[in-house]
Amino acid sequence: MTAMGPRLLITGFEPFGGSAVNPSMMAAEVIARVGVDGFESCRCAILPVVGGTGPGSACRALLGAVASLGPLRDGDVLVCLGESMRSDSLHVERVAVNRRSYRIADNAGTLVEDKPVVEGGVAARFATLPVDDCCHAARHVGVPCQPSDSAGTYLCNEIMFHSLDLADVGRAPRRCGFIHVPQLPEQAQLDGRPDSSMSLDDTVRGIRAILERVATS
Repeated sequence: MTAMGPRLLITGFEPFGGSAVNPSMMAAEVIARVGVDGFESCRCAILPVVGGTGPGSACRALLGAVASLGPLRDGDVLVCLGESMRSDSLHVERVAVNRRSYRIADNAGTLVEDKPVVEGGVAARFATLPVDDCCHAARHVGVPCQPSDSAGTYLCNEIMFHSLDLADVGRAPRRCGFIHVPQLPEQAQLDGRPDSSMSLDDTVRGIRAILERVATS
């Protein structure tokens, strides 16, 4: 009997903040289509930019995507992607904090100030990916990448916290983390930050290198 290999679930977010595109969504879709060496399968889920845990939220969509994997296997990986508006490199996040405080409204029109992601939950959760090794892997293929100690307090941090919370109780892959990706050049140009961007090809190349490293860790 052939042993079943690890699977990858990668998520991105829908467009938000008035933009027509989101590079995290585009990168997740490409990676799911082309696959990653070391994983038996790769599927993606696109999450709504809606906070909280109610119907239509990113948390609910994440729960559904993880459940669609069926019984979890050793070695399965969950990596969530999100857009960074002020970066010219990939950022592999180390920590998610139990705090929601939105700079802009989410796509449901909700603004949140200084609320917990999980009421009564721990103050912070740390990525279970080898963050420094991930950064080295991306830089090895020529893609700028650095570790980050703050995923913010918007939906990216929120979904990272939920992912790690689920992983901690065995309801999501144990190996779990979050990567911020820069805006596309055309987005950054419109926003007046032409230097804070990365092409989709480079984004995909860097993330695939990271995931190939994770597959062997």
